[in-house]
Amino acid sequence: MEDRTQAPAASPALAGPAFTLANSVPPHLWFGVSSVFHYLGPAFAVLLFPHVGVLGMAWLRIATAALVFAPLTRPWAVFARADRSTRLLLVAFGACLGVMNCSFYLALDRLPISLVAAIEFVGTIGVALVGLRSPRNLAALAIAVAGTLLLMDVKWSSDPVGLFWAFLNGALFVGYIVLGHRVARAGAGDGIAGLGAAMAVALLVVLPIGFADALPAFSAPPLLLAAVGVGICSSVIPYICDQLAMSRLPRSSFALMLSLLPVTATLIGVIVLRQVPSLTDCIGIALVVAGVALHKPAPAPA
Repeated sequence: MEDRTQAPAASPALAGPAFTLANSVPPHLWFGVSSVFHYLGPAFAVLLFPHVGVLGMAWLRIATAALVFAPLTRPWAVFARADRSTRLLLVAFGACLGVMNCSFYLALDRLPISLVAAIEFVGTIGVALVGLRSPRNLAALAIAVAGTLLLMDVKWSSDPVGLFWAFLNGALFVGYIVLGHRVARAGAGDGIAGLGAAMAVALLVVLPIGFADALPAFSAPPLLLAAVGVGICSSVIPYICDQLAMSRLPRSSFALMLSLLPVTATLIGVIVLRQVPSLTDCIGIALVVAGVALHKPAPAPA
C-alpha cells in the first residue's frame, strides 16, 4: 500500500547551501558519525546517574535536544503546516523517542551495556531481513550478525526488571528506525524539521516522568553543563546524522549498518580507554565490516 503521509515542511533555517553540502556527503559517513556518538553519550550519562537519577538524566537529555532544535526547526510551525496524518506520525515518533530514551537508561542502570546492546540488536535483525531479498544480502546479514556476536561478551541476567526495560528499549528502537525512516523520506531538511517537532513531543512525554529528578542539576552549573553535553552528544548529533543517512538509504540497509555499532564501541575503547581488543574481537570486527561491505542496497524507486 502506498504511503500517502506528507512530509513535514522544512524550516527555512534548514534550507540552502548547508544542506546541499550535507547531501553531497556519502550517507555511510553520516552513519559513522552517528555510531561514534551513540556510545559517547551513554558513557557520560552513566557517570551522572548518581547526581540526577536515571529518569532525571533522560529528561535533561531530551530537554537539551528539544531546546537546540526549537530555533532551528520551529516545531510549532511544522505542526501548523502539517496535515493530520503527518501530525500523527510526528506524535508517534516523539512518543517513541521519549519512552525509548527512558527505558534505555533504566536498562543501563541495572544491566551490562553489552547485554542491553545485544537485545537492542535483535530487533534490528528483523528490520534488516525485510527488504534483503537477494541471497547476497542475506549472506551479508549472516556474516555481520556472526561478527556482532563475537564482539559482544553477552551474559544473561537474573534481573527481570532490567530485562523488561532492555526488551522495551529494543522494541522501541525498531520503532525509531521505522518511524524515523518515514520522516526522513522527505529528504534531509524536511526530515530534520520533523525530528525537531518530534523532539518537542518527546519533551512533553517525559516532563512528568523525569523533571523532579532533574531539578538538582539547575542548582549546580557544572552538573547542568555536563548534562547539556550529554544531550548534544546523545540526541542532537546522532539523530541528525541518522536522518541524513536515512534520507538516502533503504530502511533494511540502515538496519544492517547498525551492526557496526559494536565495532565503533571497540574502537572507542582502544582510543579513549586504551583497551586493546582480543583476537576474537578483531575477527568479529573483520566479519562485521565484510558483511556491511558485501551488502548491496536496493535501487531507489523512481
